[in-house]
Amino acid sequence: MSPITIPILPSGTIADYRAFDVPRDHAGEILDTLQRPLRDLRISVTDRCNLRCTYCMPREIYDESHHFLPRADLLNFEEIERLAQVFIRLGVQKLRITGGEPLLRKGVEHLIEKLAVLQTNEGKPVEIALTTNGVLLAKKAQSLKDAGLARVTVSLDGLSQETFRLMSDTDVAAETVLDGIATAQAVGLAPVKVNMVVKRGANEHEIVQMAEHFRHSGVVLRFIEYMDVGCSNGWRMDEVVPARAILDRIAAHYPLQQVDPNYHGEVAERWRYADGAGEIGVIASVTQAFCHECTRARLSTDGKLYTCLFAGDGLDLRAPLRQQVSDRVLTNLIADQWGRRADRYSLQRHLLTSYMQNKVEMSYIGG
Repeated sequence: MSPITIPILPSGTIADYRAFDVPRDHAGEILDTLQRPLRDLRISVTDRCNLRCTYCMPREIYDESHHFLPRADLLNFEEIERLAQVFIRLGVQKLRITGGEPLLRKGVEHLIEKLAVLQTNEGKPVEIALTTNGVLLAKKAQSLKDAGLARVTVSLDGLSQETFRLMSDTDVAAETVLDGIATAQAVGLAPVKVNMVVKRGANEHEIVQMAEHFRHSGVVLRFIEYMDVGCSNGWRMDEVVPARAILDRIAAHYPLQQVDPNYHGEVAERWRYADGAGEIGVIASVTQAFCHECTRARLSTDGKLYTCLFAGDGLDLRAPLRQQVSDRVLTNLIADQWGRRADRYSLQRHLLTSYMQNKVEMSYIGG
């Protein structure tokens, strides 16, 4: 069946969604134009953050005069829960809570409680994960675990205070994040994953130091190529340290062996230390794009559906939610949007120099 035209109306206009209130059999799975299923949903719960990382929320833009979303514009937990249920019926198996910094959202544990009881179409528990900068993690880890959180990923771009301050542009101590990682491990949010964005001229000198620190720890350390997300970080290709170069640096000290992916569409290429000291990963979305296997959708803080991290526009789901449309309408809206999806920005970035000049910011939809 051909997709129905999705209404795009001026702000404040009441849309007519009757065309979407028709029976359609999605058979528990939907595919985009490149035959990619919808499997993962990232849910941003706030556009605010307590760091000002230069590659995500540079202080010169996100300063005291920046206007963050008013509370009334944010999806409430009941709205997020309802949308999550619809996405799960369409094949989603994993939910990841992001931001901004999600631990700044008051009562985020209550949202996790609501989501942790959901089941996939096969009757299995939906995996609930969360990505955080770790600043509040030591205080929150136990309550997150008690609420049903399965896993946590922590962003940490350097161990020395000098490097951490350069990357995060705050006076928060790197030790605060390390304490959060240790606490998360202690309460059973394992395996903890740590993401290090590597930017040439800023923190690549700590690649081996980070590897040494997390060897034998049980933490899975992942190195991420500096990406051209959004339009505010002043990204340049010459600031990218390729994943291959990162692996070569580490292998010069600790021999590595490649490991098979955990599942189809996993974005991190997995490696383990030959001496059994643990696992690392690399996310090479610039030099080794994996768009052809991407199964992720993103829900922004104010309820817009984005089908690519590098997207420019999203589908407003908050409007129909607040017009009290049926689940059938929401299902058809999401299915139609995914069915139109042809995103493969990372594979085409060299052809798109005049395209995507208004990419959505990562702080708005989560990394």
